[in-house]
Amino acid sequence: MAQRTHLGDADCSIAQALDVVGDWWTLLIVRDAARGLHRFDEFQRELGVSRKVLAERLKLLVEAGVLTREPYRERPVRHEYRLTPRGRGLLPVLVALQDWGDTWVLGEGEMTATADEASREAVRVHALRGTRLPELLLPDRFGALRDPVADTPFTVLYCFPGAYARAESYPPGWAGIPGAKGCTFESCTYRDQLAQFTAAGAAVHGVSTQRPDEQREFADQERLRFPLLSDAELALTAALRLPTFRAAGVSRLKRLTLVLDRDRTIREVFYPIPDIEASVAAALTGVRSAADATTGQEPRLPAPGPL
Repeated sequence: MAQRTHLGDADCSIAQALDVVGDWWTLLIVRDAARGLHRFDEFQRELGVSRKVLAERLKLLVEAGVLTREPYRERPVRHEYRLTPRGRGLLPVLVALQDWGDTWVLGEGEMTATADEASREAVRVHALRGTRLPELLLPDRFGALRDPVADTPFTVLYCFPGAYARAESYPPGWAGIPGAKGCTFESCTYRDQLAQFTAAGAAVHGVSTQRPDEQREFADQERLRFPLLSDAELALTAALRLPTFRAAGVSRLKRLTLVLDRDRTIREVFYPIPDIEASVAAALTGVRSAADATTGQEPRLPAPGPL
């Protein structure tokens, strides 16, 4: 391995951090470890990097305490690489880079909580269909760690920017951010139709990057009967590369909905969501269609609306 040139500014945290992760391949390895890749061949297949370069970068990240190296087979010896707490501390950096790229490289530089249907951001989100959510746990509104995927045939995971029990808790200018409004309406619509989702074999989970105490206050006020999960540490966001925007200094999920099966496979993706009520109806139809596909039945048509 070639001798690394260390940056000389010992008192600058930016320089010292870049001394560890200031490399194209290094940050992409961290990105893919957050997405659930752990083995050498998985990283190489995803990144297309040479074995020599990959081995060097993995060694660097282990030595820096960003990854652990754990054997999973003895003969021949093979190892898995997993993020340490120090490594997970880089997730907000990855999410911030993605947000900057979505806004300023792929987008028009405007803060928004949604996207155009034809945008590359939307294409990335829709490419989640057929992929699996890695194993991870998120705190619910009481602080207990829970799997975002329920032990039911299907889970509807709706991601929202933020909902608060008090109007003054919303960030300044919230109503002027395209796509940000409507979180309370969305949660209450799922609440009012929860019995239909349950009958179709689906659990409903809401996810935002709010703190659990903020979610608890909101859920209590609106009498929500399903879990709200906090992705304040951005584990889910980084695992699926979900789109975000920043408001009041906080990374917030853009509004989108996923339907997953018990095996953690994403069966349906709804993004962007211009009509909240229609998106809830589409999620229910998606669950029923997935259930029919599992049992081999003909897809059921949605019930007619009021005349």
